[in-house]
Amino acid sequence: MTVDVQRENIADRAKQPSSDSAAQGSFREYIESLLVTILIVLFGTTFIVQTFKIPSPSMERTLLVGDYLLVNKFIFGGHGAWYEHLLPYREIRRGDVIVFKFPYDDHQHYVKRVIGMPGDRIRIADQKVYVNGAMLNEPYAVHDPVSDDPFGDDFPPITRETYDPMVRPEWAADIYNHIVQGELVVPPNDYFAMGDNRDHSWDSRYWGFVRRDAIMGRPVVIYWSVKASADDSSESAGGITGFFQTLAHLPSHARWGRMLREVH
Repeated sequence: MTVDVQRENIADRAKQPSSDSAAQGSFREYIESLLVTILIVLFGTTFIVQTFKIPSPSMERTLLVGDYLLVNKFIFGGHGAWYEHLLPYREIRRGDVIVFKFPYDDHQHYVKRVIGMPGDRIRIADQKVYVNGAMLNEPYAVHDPVSDDPFGDDFPPITRETYDPMVRPEWAADIYNHIVQGELVVPPNDYFAMGDNRDHSWDSRYWGFVRRDAIMGRPVVIYWSVKASADDSSESAGGITGFFQTLAHLPSHARWGRMLREVH
């Protein structure tokens, strides 16, 4: 009887996995979980959301230097397919805040507000924007009373002598192809974008239109905000890395009242 019990115990131990095998199994599960997590994050940041840090004051007071945004990359994703009415796509609208690829150089992304849609006629006079002959209601726009920006009071330019030195040469050569009877006409598939900090924004007045395929998405929420200036802020500092960098300055630099604020 004793021999039989010993044999059964030996057989049971043979059936049980060794500690090394259990450790290998746990490690393998950890790696698999990590890979799945990375794939989900990559998929999300590629197709759905992306982080963005505001590096300049051109969108104040809507967006401040040091605001960290979540950008919805999915909202403008439609291309006219039959199934798209089943998905939460929508067209770009006048007044949308957008993140887009700058049309020149190897710059990363800009954030501005859509003012002109394809086919719109744009005219600026006395700090008022007129679209298709009607003055645009802009409660978000901020003006500097001491600014001497000629394009803030009179746009598009009538002669080349009225060009501001900040105008891109490519745009200076092309703008007259789009002026009809003193108004700038937005071409098909293009948009005219401006910053809310109207007299301190380098925007479509100075470098031209935003192509539809250059628009990455729409900011939806400020998930983090910290006091900063344009000198010590850059887009590359955005995202998770920038978030942890700002922890060293808590709580004095955090703008708690801007956390989880929607972007309009």
